Amino acid sequence: MGSASPRDHLMKLLEPVVSAEGLDLEDITVTQAGRRRILRVIVDRDGGVSLDDVADVSQAVSAALDDDDAMGQSAYTLEVSSPGVDRPLTEPRHWRRAAKRLVKAEMRDGTVIEGRILGADESGVDLDVAGTARKLDYKDLARGRVQVEFRRIDDVDGDEG
Repeated sequence: MGSASPRDHLMKLLEPVVSAEGLDLEDITVTQAGRRRILRVIVDRDGGVSLDDVADVSQAVSAALDDDDAMGQSAYTLEVSSPGVDRPLTEPRHWRRAAKRLVKAEMRDGTVIEGRILGADESGVDLDVAGTARKLDYKDLARGRVQVEFRRIDDVDGDEG
């Protein structure tokens, strides 16, 4: 068999670097932008990621890339950020971190369920679907997406005006 893809190599190289900073490595993408390449490293953790976290992990990732020469000799730009709201929820930690958010859950059977995340554990996610609590097992879920809300439910409590 051939060697691992460049993305796989970068994931294996950077996962322990990001973990040492107390974060989870969510994704890596390399895209061409003119003569330069852009390396995007997406990190997250429970409680979110601060700008200081991004700065610290950026320095650690940059040093690891320099030591390994994983990006080769041509120029590239390193971007480190947290996932956007449009990131699909595919792992238990994604669902846990989206607690209290409104989501659309795509089931493996093709149905779509919309509800607010009450909680999530290693076996599944609890949603409030039209006022009824419903447990969805991860094995039945294809993925979920957080729905953009201009006024979240916790913004409304006691704030009627």
